[in-house]
Amino acid sequence: MRTTEQGLPLAIRIDPRELRYGGTRLADEILELCRRSALEAGARRRDDLARAGVPGDILDRLGLPTRAQVAETQRSQDEAESAPTSWMRPV
Repeated sequence: MRTTEQGLPLAIRIDPRELRYGGTRLADEILELCRRSALEAGARRRDDLARAGVPGDILDRLGLPTRAQVAETQRSQDEAESAPTSWMRPV
């Protein structure tokens, strides 16, 4: 998947095996990947501007996330995802 800095999808490649989960779940996954992409792009933009000499308080006012904020958001989202209660499946 490729997105803009705002997280809007530019190109999506879907493995045919992912279609078995249904449209709603696939759409949710695409939206989540777009959100994560936008966060990552914001952190990269912040890094670039910081290297260019923009003060941290200005970067904070711009709302650009830090690497730590991106990592924490991803960690909390990963924890919130429900894991299967069993790997067994009906035969």
